[in-house]
Amino acid sequence: MIVYLGLGSNIEPVVNIESAKQVLFERFENVRFSQTFESQAIGFDGDNFLNLVAEVITDESLPDLMVLIKDLEQTLGRVTCSEKFSSRLIDIDILLYGNLVCNTPIVLPREEIRENAYVLWPLAELAPYLVEPGGELTYGELWSRFDRSSQQLTPLI
Repeated sequence: MIVYLGLGSNIEPVVNIESAKQVLFERFENVRFSQTFESQAIGFDGDNFLNLVAEVITDESLPDLMVLIKDLEQTLGRVTCSEKFSSRLIDIDILLYGNLVCNTPIVLPREEIRENAYVLWPLAELAPYLVEPGGELTYGELWSRFDRSSQQLTPLI
């Protein structure tokens, strides 16, 4: 199964993003990463985030993958926080699980894909011709139609 994961950090982000990438390389086969982007915190005042998307291949069921991702976050030092909009040591979200469209146990595809440039741009970079599950447009097309003036996003070189 091809799965896309969103990664983000705004607490020592360079160190924590690199650590997360290393853990994903160790755990999954054929890992690919988008470039890394810097974005402002959304929904709260905080330091800028580094974000990227990873493509991984797994045989894990969705519930098992959810547990695995939470375990990886804890291994990387994440402390569970009740506030949705807050600083993060590391955040790993399942964006797409194959072509699955569902509302439980999580919403897929993740709504943040269409809402946030820091998710859509790196996903469109990795999978420009992938049609959104349950939709008609590719991620490349969605990115080309995105209102880029609504959010500041800077690719890191």
